[in-house]
Amino acid sequence: MPPKGSTSLTPMRLPPLPRLRVRRPNQSEANPCLALMTSVLTCWASSGYNVAGCQVFETQLRTCMDTPRPKTQKKNTINHHLSRMYPKMSGPKKRK
Repeated sequence: MPPKGSTSLTPMRLPPLPRLRVRRPNQSEANPCLALMTSVLTCWASSGYNVAGCQVFETQLRTCMDTPRPKTQKKNTINHHLSRMYPKMSGPKKRK
């Protein structure tokens, strides 16, 4: 019961959501060697597979491919937990 002299406000209800999503879960990282691979293939196509003309691009591509990739970060699990908890928060569904 509210104290005397205070007004009782009705809470504002938000419309129901079909599902909760906070972040986009799968964001693929761009491959750093993709631009070098494209330049090698373009050089080969323009020069007729001439090895001497494309040597610089090939060495750059090899060094890029030989460098170790950074460890992948753990995937954020907030969307999984929200999808588990959403039925408990939204209440029972009406049958049609």
